[in-house]
Amino acid sequence: MGKLLEPVWGSKEFLKFIFIVNFLTSLCIFITAVALYYITRLETYLYMPLSGFQGVLAGFLVGIKQIVPDQELYLLKIKAKWLPSLMLLLSIAISFFTAESAAYLPTLIFGTYMGWIYLRYLQKKPETKLSGDPSDDFAFSSFFPEFLRPVIDPIASIFHRMLCGRRTEMSGDDHGYTLGGASLPGSDPIEASRRRERGARALEERLATEKLAAAQSVEESKKDAAENV
Repeated sequence: MGKLLEPVWGSKEFLKFIFIVNFLTSLCIFITAVALYYITRLETYLYMPLSGFQGVLAGFLVGIKQIVPDQELYLLKIKAKWLPSLMLLLSIAISFFTAESAAYLPTLIFGTYMGWIYLRYLQKKPETKLSGDPSDDFAFSSFFPEFLRPVIDPIASIFHRMLCGRRTEMSGDDHGYTLGGASLPGSDPIEASRRRERGARALEERLATEKLAAAQSVEESKKDAAENV
């Protein structure tokens, strides 16, 4: 995933994403564990070991969803935009059968959400001096099937106004970008499209390099076999 994301974001932004998503994921898990302890008075929530890199990996899937949403996986024939949703759905399903896997759910859920928050609202674009990705294809409802989006969109808009209302108005006045009648902080749809094009180009270059290396390896093997004969 790093080979796909780092060429598009740059090394500095790639490391920044890892640090911020990991920190916010850990903070959310800590707050949730303390809150559950005060609600239930069960000390297991205070001493349950919760750690790992799963949150950042889940955030990487969100980044792939943003950059190459329509890229199909080779074997499964599933578009990349559904990777975060399928990962969470599979993790939730597995947690019903194995108790150990349930401990990873908070990290995966918060990692996915924090990755989306950062890319949606906070990621800086040096070339445009703007932040975030306000495109419809990267809305919160895009993580859900089409038939659920009319239900998800009104709920997501409420939380958007609660969490980002003032910042949205300031950014909308400065840049004039809107989405569904409400201004959004950050970049414009043209920049989002360019980013997806860069991601697709980086993926194509990587696949071409791998194919070339494989072809050279096959030729060298044939040459060595011929020499041995």
